[in-house]
Amino acid sequence: MGKVAVGAAVVCAATACAVAALVVKHRMKCAGRWARAVAILRELEEKCAAPAAKLKQVADAMMVEMHAGLASEGGSKLKMIISFVDNLPTGDEDGLFYALDLGGTNFRVLRIQLGGRQGRVAKQEFEEVSIPPHLMVGSSHELFDYIASELAKFVSSEGEGFQLPAGRQRELGFTFSFPVRQTSISSGTLIKWTKGFSIEDTVGQDVVGELTKALERQGVDMRVSALVNDTIGTLAGGRYYDKDVSVAVILGTGTNAAYVERANAIPKWHGLLPKSGEMVINMEWGNFRSSHLPTTEYDNALDSESLNPGEQIYEKLISGMYLGEIVRRVLLKMATEATLFGDKIPPKLEIPFILRYISSTSLKTRKLVVEVCDVVAKRGARLAAAGVAGVLKKLGRDVAPKDGSELQRTVVAMDGGLFEHYTIFSECLESTLKGLLGEEVSSAISIVHANDGSGLGAALLAASHSQYLGES
Repeated sequence: MGKVAVGAAVVCAATACAVAALVVKHRMKCAGRWARAVAILRELEEKCAAPAAKLKQVADAMMVEMHAGLASEGGSKLKMIISFVDNLPTGDEDGLFYALDLGGTNFRVLRIQLGGRQGRVAKQEFEEVSIPPHLMVGSSHELFDYIASELAKFVSSEGEGFQLPAGRQRELGFTFSFPVRQTSISSGTLIKWTKGFSIEDTVGQDVVGELTKALERQGVDMRVSALVNDTIGTLAGGRYYDKDVSVAVILGTGTNAAYVERANAIPKWHGLLPKSGEMVINMEWGNFRSSHLPTTEYDNALDSESLNPGEQIYEKLISGMYLGEIVRRVLLKMATEATLFGDKIPPKLEIPFILRYISSTSLKTRKLVVEVCDVVAKRGARLAAAGVAGVLKKLGRDVAPKDGSELQRTVVAMDGGLFEHYTIFSECLESTLKGLLGEEVSSAISIVHANDGSGLGAALLAASHSQYLGES
């Protein structure tokens, strides 16, 4: 029995050693995989690094491209589109005005009753309407007739509190968030459709003319006073409430910026200088690119596989449409090379532009994912701040006056879901801008959230460009 006991003990010991060895091996393997995941994160941090010195180079590059874009058409990656908006709202606007906001599968119609400086926005109403899918690929006549018919219904519901002076025509601001070649404050030809629309007979046509003809067919007596995009609408809405708003930035699914430029500082402007001496410029800054932008293998792969490779590089680094996709690509590499989510790669992680909940993860893994998100978001926020700094530099608002005079107050109106809802992003943007400008200059710079520029702003621009300006 003694020999049997000893044998059993030896077998047990051997088994225990084997199990221990397997456990150690498994732990070492897990440790190695975790180390690889952390290494991928550290490499990402290094490639995404945007120190102040690099951000100042980005700001300088932005300013140089702004000058080039203002000098000649096609002279810069920045289109620097002349908007023909030379009168921004002052707060004195009075009367009833409408807005139509068309930028996707839904459109909004809005009306506001303005009461001058004392009454401001006395009353406003809006409705949102879905566009039937077949109209997005049909004919121009059908699409604009549908829009005009819905607008006619909205006009017919005008109730108490909305007053149109006798003998006056209703006026409308048209926010059209598709690429157009603007030819005046109230005209512009469609360059191409995006966002799922494909109506060939509208391309090359004046979209205001198409809408006006449709309104006439519906028996609606209404004049389109202003054709704008959402960024310029945000600038107008901001200026209505604060005369020091000079810049507007959209940070949402996409990104863009607009600002107020001196008309005599636009070499490519060949018309008469406006009485105001100012002109709003639509930068289309999403297409900005520079060798100073910190990019990674994930950004390069995303760009090369996109529908517009080599274009909208800045937008692909800072806007809401792409931040999640960059994170997905990083996590996919971690899942592939470091089995971050187990031996099998979660199927959802392999679908582009889909970043969904992955179940059964440890707290340690979730913390790592949060770190990845923070790295990507903060890089985007810091680069967005550099862009704003570049615009302020172009305006001469980035330094204190040499003569010792008081700093001019400048307000940047911002809108878009990314800025509004992603607190880490907005806080990082604001702190970074303050760091770039310094304590003294940043004390005169304010960032404000200007909500619903594409609706309210368009109606206000219809008011500031009304055919009845100057009449009592």
